[in-house]
Amino acid sequence: MTRQRLILATRNAGKITELHAILADAGLDLDLVGADAYPEIPDVKETGVTFAENALLKAHALAQATGLPAVADDSGLCVDVLNGAPGIFSARWSGTHGDDKANLNLLLAQLSDIADEHRAAHFACAAALALPDGTERVVEGRMEGTLRHEPTGTNGFGYDPILQPAGRTVTCAELTPAEKNAISHRGKAFRALVPVVRELLA
Repeated sequence: MTRQRLILATRNAGKITELHAILADAGLDLDLVGADAYPEIPDVKETGVTFAENALLKAHALAQATGLPAVADDSGLCVDVLNGAPGIFSARWSGTHGDDKANLNLLLAQLSDIADEHRAAHFACAAALALPDGTERVVEGRMEGTLRHEPTGTNGFGYDPILQPAGRTVTCAELTPAEKNAISHRGKAFRALVPVVRELLA
């Protein structure tokens, strides 16, 4: 009996490893592959206005193109005093997509006069599962915290060096990958996907 194949809409090997571990821990034996397994399929434009919409866009596009169930996620940093921004624009906050340093520096500059008690923020992640027949499910995860005034730590990426998770004395960039996965927004969203995967695929 061949294993059910599940595609994760990413070319990030770390994300694939993370989801694979979560599914395996839950006793779900699936053939999980990344988008690299289907290089002919172009990346999907993230035109949604919420994390959930963007995750669904990517998952549906991959499911339709391959005829296989697909998982996609979208995530970002939401700052209370900025009414939830950068939000879906987190990766391109400075104007250039994926320029982590520029994004970080711009955000710190925007918040330079904001006192510690008003620097609450959270990382949010929406994870979507889509089937070729159009069935869809979305789950979400959050990691609450506060923003430091200066970046600290060299692990992680994006805004990790300035978000100090609630209950911790260090930033996300000072946590080990295992420590971060245990409390992260993506880890929570992926774990919330387990019952959905079990319902629809197992």
